[in-house]
Amino acid sequence: MDRRDVLADGVGAAAALLPALTAGGRAQGRIGMDAVTAVHRAVATIYEHDHDHGSAPLRRQASRALHTAYGWLHGATLTDSTERQLRSATGHLSIASGWLSYDSGRPADARSLYNEALAAARICDDRGLEAHAFGCLSLLAKASGRPREAIAAAQGAQSAARTHGSPRLLALMTMREAGGWALMGDASAADRTIVRAHHLYARGPTEADPDWLEFFSPAELAGLESLARADLAQHERAAAGAEQAVLLHAGQFTRNRALYTADVAIQHALRHRPEPEAAAEAAGRVLAYLPSVRSDRLLQQLQNVHSALQRHADVPAVADWLEQYRTTTGVR
Repeated sequence: MDRRDVLADGVGAAAALLPALTAGGRAQGRIGMDAVTAVHRAVATIYEHDHDHGSAPLRRQASRALHTAYGWLHGATLTDSTERQLRSATGHLSIASGWLSYDSGRPADARSLYNEALAAARICDDRGLEAHAFGCLSLLAKASGRPREAIAAAQGAQSAARTHGSPRLLALMTMREAGGWALMGDASAADRTIVRAHHLYARGPTEADPDWLEFFSPAELAGLESLARADLAQHERAAAGAEQAVLLHAGQFTRNRALYTADVAIQHALRHRPEPEAAAEAAGRVLAYLPSVRSDRLLQQLQNVHSALQRHADVPAVADWLEQYRTTTGVR
């Protein structure tokens, strides 16, 4: 199996996941709330499929769906109320499409789509959408190695989220800020922000929680903290937190389980007293997710696992995994 096979658009149902929005073209005449419902349904479909299978099978189709939604906004006759709701829904579709671009290793496309969503949020005065867009820009900045930008965007997300009535939305954006502080190497600021995020999360769910926030479970809270610990070179805590995230996810969110399992392998390999056998065992679990999970980030994480384990290549379990990795991915 080579990289192209892993990323091929081969998930059986993917081609028909967004039928209501992939016809394309510019709308004519009056449209109503059925269009808004169709866009929201497309967003939900994207997240549902992406959580288990990753981004590759849906990215192009999501782009066509977004094109259709913009066609409705620009070419159809809309009431003021419908236009505002359709613009908000299209902003959420921009974020979902941006997420697929991010997961597919296209950060420039993701940034453009997140900024489109931010503009939509400002136009229709949707604070929840604004918080989501800023949070995604924070995540993208952190992934691109820009901690100050990540912190600023996360703080912007918190400012928008404070009036939304969802402590867990605010907790997620606070954890985004913690990730920026950790990447900057400020352990004290990261610790304070992590504690604040946990306190916010403990307030529990509310009716104001947006549907897309479903992924932010106790497992994800543990996982995001583990990523911050890893950036602070607290490898033992990072490994334990990533393993906790995998266990708490249970049978849900397959792609995230795969990514956190890769983190377990990396942290065991890098810790002050390395545990190469434990790293190899976790790395073996990651390979089992291929090819059903189609995510450029997962493939990149596997490369990171490979790099981390190379230093322990004299350990038989590690040597076996390195050969299995090369055989499975075609990387030499």
